[in-house]
Amino acid sequence: MKTSPITSLLLLAIWPTTVVVQAFASSSSHKTLLSPPKSFLQKHHHQQLNELHTTTTTTTSLNLFGASTATKSVASAVTNLIPRGGAASAIAEKVSSLASTPNGSFNLALGVLAACTAVLKISNKANADKDEEKVVKDPKVKSLQMRFLMVFWLLRMADWLQGPYFYQVYASKTFGAATGNAMTWVSRLFLTGFASTALFGPLVGRLCDTYGRKAGTLVFSLLYSLGAMSTKSNVLGVLLAGRVMGGIGTSLLFSAPEAWLVGDAARNGLEGSLGETFGLAYAGDSIVAILAGQMAGLAAGTRGPSGPFELSVGFLILGGLLAAFTWKENVAGNVVSGDEEAGKDGDDDAGSKPTIRDAVKVVKEDPKIMLVGSIQSLFEAAMYIFVLNWPPAVSKAVSAYFAKFATDSSAAIATPYGTVFSCFMACCLLGSTLFGQMTSSTKVDKNGKSKAVSTENFAAGMLGLATLAMGCATLSISTSTPRILSALTSLPVLSTILSPLTALAGTVSSLFLTPGLL
Repeated sequence: MKTSPITSLLLLAIWPTTVVVQAFASSSSHKTLLSPPKSFLQKHHHQQLNELHTTTTTTTSLNLFGASTATKSVASAVTNLIPRGGAASAIAEKVSSLASTPNGSFNLALGVLAACTAVLKISNKANADKDEEKVVKDPKVKSLQMRFLMVFWLLRMADWLQGPYFYQVYASKTFGAATGNAMTWVSRLFLTGFASTALFGPLVGRLCDTYGRKAGTLVFSLLYSLGAMSTKSNVLGVLLAGRVMGGIGTSLLFSAPEAWLVGDAARNGLEGSLGETFGLAYAGDSIVAILAGQMAGLAAGTRGPSGPFELSVGFLILGGLLAAFTWKENVAGNVVSGDEEAGKDGDDDAGSKPTIRDAVKVVKEDPKIMLVGSIQSLFEAAMYIFVLNWPPAVSKAVSAYFAKFATDSSAAIATPYGTVFSCFMACCLLGSTLFGQMTSSTKVDKNGKSKAVSTENFAAGMLGLATLAMGCATLSISTSTPRILSALTSLPVLSTILSPLTALAGTVSSLFLTPGLL
């Protein structure tokens, strides 16, 4: 049976994963790792790999940390699953079959991303366990974390569910006499939500501080539910009102629950647990986002593009009920520290609340705040451009590439937006995991000198990688970019500078000419 080069690479990618699993599970300091099946290597890379693998029992020794005998037995069982002989052909055929469909291809990509992240997570945990002693957690901290995290994850699930099919649910609407293409109206509705957030955000935050963070969380559940249900309508006014409510809800989601946590922790003297709690919240949020993509795909398959929005209402109701019955209300200023208590006599400003003017003053006094805010704003601006444009771009690429596998040329090729979204979220989790590993303070050499990457250098590298990724994607789908560069290179002054860029643009365009490569 003949297999494609992509299939060969996928099968080769499976082998190192099992090797890593075995390496982590071995209990001695010198490990014996399996080689890929010789039959597979000879079939696909005979000349190159015969120099490295002379028999199917070739071994490699590595110095790795130990594990228990039980995990070693598990690793032994895993390595027995490595394909040999006919099994390799069967797996190659299965992978080829999956790669011939959009859903199968993106599920394979999601599996590879999940495996890479799992290996890094295991590595991080094993290194941390060496240096950290187990501490019994305070029951009050456990109770606070349980009450907050359950509500937070349910509300975040509702928010993430609306992401994968945002473009499709509005692009499917017809507005009678309204003019403009789908992208025009989706963009306007998209901007309406964010304009609402910008306009009402400061007011919403002040109201939450005044009337309660629990109340703000409940109002979020109500407004976001109404916004989600508005997607069932074809009336433009209803959709715009829904986006306004969704924008106000977004302001509440990113302020009320977390402010409640900080207030409740301060009231109970648990401020020291906030770092751990927020870490758990956003680590779990990545998993929630990946699951939301898969659930959104299932809901859209049964209920259409508005299905994920309908499903999100259920999570909003459940999160609101848990907050209503498990949270105690707190407002700004109802927790007074010892220093404030001692100095409040005769001080009329002791109970005053900070204003936007105070915030502007703080920013002016520390330029670093403005720099960090500017970097984040510019990055998120690029991200939201991507968020708005990736569904139609991916849909066009998927339709063009997978048309050759379709049995019915007249049938439309469905794009698994939910699975694609899960892949994006898995990449986010992988990136945060890499950040934690590369910037960890426990990375030291034998002399005790830190080997960790500074946060500033990591951020610079991340922004460079993001720029490269966005640039390659743009060049691969744009028909005007090469022409623009060619016109610029015709100018005498710019010719020497931009000629290499023109060559690069042509190379990238040719590499990504096939949407499948993109």
